[in-house]
Amino acid sequence: MSYRNNAPYNDLPPLPPRAPLETTRVLRRCIAASRVLAELKGAGDLIPNQSILINAIPLQEARLSSEIENIVTTQDELFRAAVEPSSRVDPATKEVLRYRTALRSGYDALHQGKPLDIDLVLAICGTLRDAPAHLRDEEPVIIEDLGMGAILYTPPRGRQRIVALLQNLLDFLRGPDELDPLIRMAVAHYQFEAIHPFDDGNGRTGRILNILSLVQAGLLHIPVLYLSRYIIQNKQEYYRRLAAVTENADWEGWLLYMLAAVEETARWTIGRITAIRNLFDVTMERCRSELPGRVYSKELVELIFTQPYVKIKFVVDAGIAERKTASEYLQALEQIGVLVGEKCGREIIYRHPALLEVLSA
Repeated sequence: MSYRNNAPYNDLPPLPPRAPLETTRVLRRCIAASRVLAELKGAGDLIPNQSILINAIPLQEARLSSEIENIVTTQDELFRAAVEPSSRVDPATKEVLRYRTALRSGYDALHQGKPLDIDLVLAICGTLRDAPAHLRDEEPVIIEDLGMGAILYTPPRGRQRIVALLQNLLDFLRGPDELDPLIRMAVAHYQFEAIHPFDDGNGRTGRILNILSLVQAGLLHIPVLYLSRYIIQNKQEYYRRLAAVTENADWEGWLLYMLAAVEETARWTIGRITAIRNLFDVTMERCRSELPGRVYSKELVELIFTQPYVKIKFVVDAGIAERKTASEYLQALEQIGVLVGEKCGREIIYRHPALLEVLSA
């Protein structure tokens, strides 16, 4: 390794790495992670309306992925932001919501058959930053420990070099060889963070690419793998393992870390999906037995599970009822204790406490 942390790493090797990747320990961990990920892929079918998962769980990922970058908001503020006027939403919450928008737009692009290419990466980063994104050129970007005042890493410079490295990474993700997709995702994540193609937004863009690469590989139907939860719980180890690849080509340690992240995260997400399904079934039966016949409908119950806050407009937009009747429906749900109404300006928004509790566990 010719790397020195105070000089641009212009000799960053292209992919694939020369070091052996599929060691015995890595393959053992990869098999375990793949098994749980397959269970997660099937668990999504337990939910009758996939928008429940597409809206709620990625918002958890958005919050924690942003928290890694010291962009902090609360879960309740995020869910409330979906129903409140934009003027009421604080800047940190808006920034986290852009993460969910970027993840969803990337997922939609792949779903429409578009490739995971440089243009899509630029679009994702641009959405995160709420401004057009451009690849770096010769800007003197460094990664440093602010507390110690020490330079930890200096990424490569020069737009032509960065374009070549980024294209190599994306080609690697689509590679024709038989490397396991989970190993491929983990290798690509290190490489993206090492390239550091933007002056801001690299960490969040890289974590979105993790999920999209697994969707692209067919390991996930929808973007619900919640890796940022594991990373923030093991943050120091995350940065230590990244540095060990750069300094010592310790790919095995990095791969074992990322595969453990996939396995633990997938297990957690399966638990959340199962809890949501159980709550949905209990709520459905409760509404069927306690609501007036003219109020109860499967569509109404599904609506209040798409996100933990709902308002009259959502019922109207879903085609369930006109405004006056929609108000009566939500009041009926409040009367039986499923929703709790709160005054918000001139209107009432309704909170779903049980769903909030499940998502917060």
